[in-house]
Amino acid sequence: MIEAKVYCVSGIDTGIGKTIATGLLACSFAIHGVKAISQKIVQTGCLGLSEDILCHRRLMGIEPLPLDYSGLTCPYVFPVPCSPHLAARLAGQAIDTSVLRRSIAELGSQYEVIFLEGAGGLAVPLTEDYTFLDFVTEEKYPLILVTCARLGSINHTLAALELAYHRKIKVEALIYNRFFDTDQRIAQDSREIFAKYLKKYGFPGRIIDLHPLDQYDQKGKPDDLYTCFL
Repeated sequence: MIEAKVYCVSGIDTGIGKTIATGLLACSFAIHGVKAISQKIVQTGCLGLSEDILCHRRLMGIEPLPLDYSGLTCPYVFPVPCSPHLAARLAGQAIDTSVLRRSIAELGSQYEVIFLEGAGGLAVPLTEDYTFLDFVTEEKYPLILVTCARLGSINHTLAALELAYHRKIKVEALIYNRFFDTDQRIAQDSREIFAKYLKKYGFPGRIIDLHPLDQYDQKGKPDDLYTCFL
């Protein structure tokens, strides 16, 4: 039986590039012969198949899989675009973390690597008294944190790194989304600050630049993502 390595992909905010990063990571590992899959812990703001899972599959260059249609790769999908705990309540449901754990375990029996995309930021509530951060802490999954150079990102990134440090969560890599770059002085300075704080907290220190999709060629676009984990 395969026992998968699970990486949690979270970000400093919503709309930061988690979905693109997750899809490209899964694509990169698959290109290099690793049996990898992506998963979304909870999707809000859509009906039916998770929009983020569909985006992952497009980036991986494959069609949606049977396990996507069965809901295994995204156990909870809610129509209202808000925090998972509220979206669930508005749908007359509640998120059961045992369902999440079972879905991850089932995927883990079939794949070598799972990239588990969170919803919103690290501390987003899954229930009224339980956050995604609590889940990652309990499961002891390594974290891939997506950030950028837009206004406020230094504060949010350093806060997330400190949270991870005090929760004893290993930050495996920081993905630096260059889509938001405007002033190169700011972009370079932010990157240097992030590198310094990764080192301060004793994390591996990997900073992976994520460029806009049109800057990658179709064949080689995710190669650098995989090699950064070697």
